[in-house]
Amino acid sequence: MSLDHPLNSLGFAKPPSETRVVVAMSGGVDSSVVAAQLAEEGYDVVGVTLQLYDHGAALAKKGACCAGRDIHDARRVAEEMGFPHYVLDYENIFQEAVIDEFADSYLAGATPVPCIRCNERVKFKDLLQTAKDLDADCMATGHYIQRMMGPNGAELHCAADANRDQSYFLFSTTPEQLDYLRFPLGHLPSKDATRALATKYGLAVADKPDSQDICFVPNGNYASVIEKLRPGAAEPGKIVDTDGNVLGDHRGVIHYTIGQRRGLGIGGLADPLYVVKLDVDNRQVVVGPKELLATRRVPIREINWLGDGAFTDVAEREISVKVRSTRPPAPAILRAISDTEAEVELLTPEEGVSPGQACVFYDPESTRILGGGWIWKGN
Repeated sequence: MSLDHPLNSLGFAKPPSETRVVVAMSGGVDSSVVAAQLAEEGYDVVGVTLQLYDHGAALAKKGACCAGRDIHDARRVAEEMGFPHYVLDYENIFQEAVIDEFADSYLAGATPVPCIRCNERVKFKDLLQTAKDLDADCMATGHYIQRMMGPNGAELHCAADANRDQSYFLFSTTPEQLDYLRFPLGHLPSKDATRALATKYGLAVADKPDSQDICFVPNGNYASVIEKLRPGAAEPGKIVDTDGNVLGDHRGVIHYTIGQRRGLGIGGLADPLYVVKLDVDNRQVVVGPKELLATRRVPIREINWLGDGAFTDVAEREISVKVRSTRPPAPAILRAISDTEAEVELLTPEEGVSPGQACVFYDPESTRILGGGWIWKGN
C-alpha cells in the first residue's frame, strides 16, 4: 500500500478494510460501542472477550465485568455487527497475575488496586500478544483515555471527560504498548455520548449499567474474598493506640483500611480516632488522631516512565500526582532515585496514603500522563 494513502481514523496509511483491529470486549457498553463503530467504519474487526474467573457463580451478579452475562452480551454485539468474536480462557493467568497478588497484598496490610494489575499483566500483555498473533494492526479498548501523537511518538493523555477519565488505572501502559493500542472513546464529552452511539448502532447493551465492583469481588466485600482465598486470614487481634495501649479488639486486620474511622467499636473517646497503620505481623490495628494520616513524602517503586527522555535525566521535576483514583491531581515534586524508584513530595500533605496504591504522574501544564509507580511504604 502506498504511503501516499491518507491516514485512516486509527492512524494507518491504508483503507479501513485492510486494517485489522482486535477489540477487547468486556460485554459492557463502552467496548461494545468501540467495536460497533469500527465495524461500521469498515475496519476488519475481531472481538475478543476474556473469561477471567469461574463465571458460573457470577451469572446472577450485576455490576461487575467479565461474568457469563457479559460474555453473552459481547457475542451478541459481534453477531449484530457482523464480525468474528472469540472467548479466551484466561482463568489461570488471571489467578496468578492478579487475584493471588491481591490477596497477598491485602494480607500484608496494603490496599491493592487489582484493576491496574489486570490491565498491566493480562489485557495489555497476554491479550495484546494474542492480537499480534492474529495479525492485527492494533488493539482497541473502551477505556476513557486519549492517545495523541507528540514530537517523540505516542503520548498518553487524560480523557476529555474528567468524570470518566481512567488514567489512574492505565499509568503502567508502556511506550511499546502505547504504540499498538487505540482508545476511540477518549475524546467523547460524556458517557451519555457513548450511550447515544450505542443507541445509534442499535446495541442491546445501550442501557446496561456500568460495572461498579472489582470483577471478582462481589458487592465490594474484599474481606470475604480474602477469607476464601486465604483461609484463616481473618484472625482477631487488638486495636492499639500509637503508644501500644490496647483500646479494643478487632476481627481481623483485613477488615480495616488506612484512614478508616467508622466501625472501630471504640467509641466514647473525646476525639475521633482513625486507622493510621496496619501491623500485620502483630495482628494489630493502630489508631491515632487525624493529623497522623497526613503524608508529605511518598516512596514509589516499579516506576513506568512515559515522559520524554530517560527518567533519571532530571533529578527533580515539578509535576502533579494522584495518590488515589478519586482525587484530582495535586502539585508535587518528583525526585528520581533510580530508573524504577523515586520519592514524591506532596506540596500539600494528603491523608490516608496507603501502600499498595498507585501514584500517577501528570504534566501540570497539559493533559499528558507522565507515568507513575506503586506506593510501597506508608506513614
